[in-house]
Amino acid sequence: MRKLLAASLAVAFVAGLAACGERPQVVTYKQGTYQGKPDTQPWSNPPYNGNKEQWEQAIRTRMQSQNEYKRAS
Repeated sequence: MRKLLAASLAVAFVAGLAACGERPQVVTYKQGTYQGKPDTQPWSNPPYNGNKEQWEQAIRTRMQSQNEYKRAS
């Protein structure tokens, strides 16, 4: 019985120490500057390669195919 109690106390102690090892994860921000990745225009990527009109037409086509009134008729 004494060995079981000692083993359970040892496990509880080790588990308690494991919880103390986490470091705080606080982000520091520089005021007025964007820290993230620079964004590109959506039409600058393939398959449009900078053709904004083609990208806009593809978006319009996509929206019309999601329109239930257009699909039903």
